[in-house]
Amino acid sequence: MTDVLLCVGNSMMGDDGAGPLLAEMCAAGAPGSWTVLDGGSAPENEVVAIRAMKPSRLLIVDATDMGLDPGEIRIVDPDDIAEMFMMTTHNMPLNYLVDQLRDDVGEVIFLGIQPDIVGFYFPMTEKIKAAVEVVYQRLAGWEGNGGFEAL
Repeated sequence: MTDVLLCVGNSMMGDDGAGPLLAEMCAAGAPGSWTVLDGGSAPENEVVAIRAMKPSRLLIVDATDMGLDPGEIRIVDPDDIAEMFMMTTHNMPLNYLVDQLRDDVGEVIFLGIQPDIVGFYFPMTEKIKAAVEVVYQRLAGWEGNGGFEAL
């Protein structure tokens, strides 16, 4: 069975680049058994590829405004994404993506990293870089929710 890591975000918008930074780190060698996809700001473009892989587990990582301190990381129930008025810089809300994939994926896990600054041409903050490093380190031995708290 395949595990897929879908990294989401826009690297030109400060902390929204958390997902692409994780994909870049994994490009040098994805920890564990993850197949890594950089969905950028249009993760819906990866739907066909994900369906073809029929992963047992899909982990979506994105900068997500959850009202927490910058750099905090939480597991978000995919069913709650639409109801939470989450900030999104993507072409399509992520709940639509999740809904499209439910029948083809065994388990969908949504991991949010609380951003600080999201704006064009802002650099990524150190707290978000550190949070991405934490996620990267936990990928190799990922079990359940990776040791992250639920929102």
